[in-house]
Amino acid sequence: MRVLVTGGAGFIGSHVVEALRERGHKAVVYDVRGDPGADVRDPAAIARALTGVDAVCHQAAMVGLGDGVADAAEYVSHNDLGTAVLLAAMAAAGVPRLVLAGSMVVYGEGRYACPRHGVVRPGPRAVADLDAGCFEPRCPVCGEPPDPALISEDAPADPRNVYATTKLAQEHLAAAWARSTGGAAVSLRYHNVYGPRMPRDTPYAGVASFFRSALARGEAPRVFEDGRQRRDFVHVRDVAAANVAALAAGTAGGALTVYNTGSGEPHTVGEMAWALALAHGGPEPVVTGAYRLGDVRHITADSARLRAELGWRPEVRFEEGMREFARAGLRGD
Repeated sequence: MRVLVTGGAGFIGSHVVEALRERGHKAVVYDVRGDPGADVRDPAAIARALTGVDAVCHQAAMVGLGDGVADAAEYVSHNDLGTAVLLAAMAAAGVPRLVLAGSMVVYGEGRYACPRHGVVRPGPRAVADLDAGCFEPRCPVCGEPPDPALISEDAPADPRNVYATTKLAQEHLAAAWARSTGGAAVSLRYHNVYGPRMPRDTPYAGVASFFRSALARGEAPRVFEDGRQRRDFVHVRDVAAANVAALAAGTAGGALTVYNTGSGEPHTVGEMAWALALAHGGPEPVVTGAYRLGDVRHITADSARLRAELGWRPEVRFEEGMREFARAGLRGD
């Protein structure tokens, strides 16, 4: 299979390219890092790149929380306009398969169960609570903190920031393309991906990158809130393998299928900081109590659908992955 990988020189994309080639596929890298003219927003350039292509892994995106709404236009341009241009070119070229780099951020907060009121959907956390160090969401009925649980793909979307909104819009665009063309579209909703070649601490890097970069400078990782936020940290090689599995699957055409892509092992942000620090040899993490509006408290994946339907299994355990990541090289961009 000849597969165009947009963002194929980036953190996740480069691992997808390797995984495809290891399994005998022809991976074609399309990325502005190696070629400034390879922008998915350029209709002529993307049309040329799609020549002879059987499928597309769309990894190119502007990532991270961003700066409120100040950079909203830039996010929409890269993520949504770029996806729209790509899909229009795929329709014109007759390329029938798409795997989209989705994100767990489309859910907003994760799944919660109140002991008194069952499954509930907390609203955004109040600034007064955050200032007072009360970080847990509240049950919208009784006001008590509910218990976090794994979230499935059937949960309603509730994007809480501009980046999350653009990731959800990408899925809607992919669904529209599939209905219009009869193509097969899969969105892999990545949870917290980490591993070798992760970007250094840029404004758009993930928390794992910030902690790893601090350790490389000899500084203590600075943990927001109380460090008890739950996340699903999934290794980039496992994410790449999920992309290959999604391409090979006999997914029905005419619709978008979404899959959570996580390790299935929830860990707190504090646990991750400590695991990295111990593997690196210190310094010890510092819990700051600071917070960022737009962050969610707990979001962990139920990836049972991906395992059952595509036969995918994560292979890198948390402890092993953190030991590797503590010494792995980071990208300078």
